[in-house]
Amino acid sequence: MVERYAREKMKKLWDMEAKYSAWLKVEKALVRGWNKLGLIPDSDCEKICKKAKFNIARIDEIEAVTKHDLIAFTTSVAESLGEESRWVHYGITSSDCIDTAVALQMRDSLKIILKDIEILRQAIKKQAYAHKNTLMVGRSHGIHGEPITFGLVCAIWYDEIGRHLKALKSTLQVIAVGKLSGAMGNLAHTPMELEALVCKDLGLKPAPVSNQVIQRDRYARLISDLALLASSCEKIAVAIRHLQRTEVYEAEEYFSQGQKGSSAMPHKRNPVLSENITGLCRMIRSFVIPAMENVALWHERDISHSSVERFILPDSFITTDFMLNRLSELIQNLVIYPKNMLKNLNLTGGLVFSQRILLELPKKGVSREDAYKIVQRNAMKVWKDLQEGKAALNQKGESLYLQYLLSDTQLVDLIGKKAIEECFDYGYYTKSIPAIFKRVFGE
Repeated sequence: MVERYAREKMKKLWDMEAKYSAWLKVEKALVRGWNKLGLIPDSDCEKICKKAKFNIARIDEIEAVTKHDLIAFTTSVAESLGEESRWVHYGITSSDCIDTAVALQMRDSLKIILKDIEILRQAIKKQAYAHKNTLMVGRSHGIHGEPITFGLVCAIWYDEIGRHLKALKSTLQVIAVGKLSGAMGNLAHTPMELEALVCKDLGLKPAPVSNQVIQRDRYARLISDLALLASSCEKIAVAIRHLQRTEVYEAEEYFSQGQKGSSAMPHKRNPVLSENITGLCRMIRSFVIPAMENVALWHERDISHSSVERFILPDSFITTDFMLNRLSELIQNLVIYPKNMLKNLNLTGGLVFSQRILLELPKKGVSREDAYKIVQRNAMKVWKDLQEGKAALNQKGESLYLQYLLSDTQLVDLIGKKAIEECFDYGYYTKSIPAIFKRVFGE
């Protein structure tokens, strides 16, 4: 229900009603601006602001003849007024109205995205603190490395999404600009004071300089920032998909009562949400290239960008909004299996402690190269045993690796059995987690 509500709220900002409503806001603000500058009489200003409206069906009918949507719009608006209609769109060009109106749509849409990101970060933060000390194995190249905690994984996600939040807040200021500088951007027919009045009325800032359009590097920055956000969200989704693999099974998407995973295999519980999120993020990134190609328009403008933006602006916002809401709910309901995490941590028979042993030897005067040979030769014995199906732990709970290390007379002579055993301590790897959390969360 949350996903559906969020999606519908964003969609309404980009439907035809919203588009023409934004255009009308700009036109009314223009009238109010001219009125303040003494051009339009108070009575005409009041009539336009109170009575001006549009009819979508009528706009479509007019556009079928004019082949120009803005003219069709202003004609429809004029039909709702009397003689005062002569002041509608006075002194400006189509892009003055359209680009300023799109700025309103982008601004309001991005504010929703920013709220979505805050919700996502809170969901991640909650999981981070819940599993601050939940041990799991860290992996590089997909291979077991050293012990970490799931809370640390979540802290990384939180910090990364925070960078996108900061970037998009900055981008909000970049896109929240309007223009009423005329057909060539020279402010020949509209005084600079008018542009300032109208933009202030609409809660925008005037673009310092423009030609016939607001420059599209602003749009490209927005789409690029959304794409970067999507890339990090996909990263989270892919991580969850890996953790749900049957051989791993350290975490799982919530599987509701009555849910089905496969039409053929009743046992299946698939990571469908994170897979869906992965696909949505791919789509969001696909809009970057056309947004960047829109930057290079002919001279003061052409219309090649228009058809592109009719796709990439609503689709980027709607898809990102839906994706973020889906990811937030996924993380909120994510099921974590600490026992499986610990089981997998012990899967390689203590090999995760190899670096700890390695670092003890130089303290005793052993060269790094010789230390590496001692530690590795025992590790390779463990790999061979694991390949042959030998248990990673003996009945005493001792790992294969610890057994081999304690049997290595050269190693024992160098650092002693007690020092070797002390290296097999998970607490050593989690001792900095509180400090990391303080650095990330500021608490």
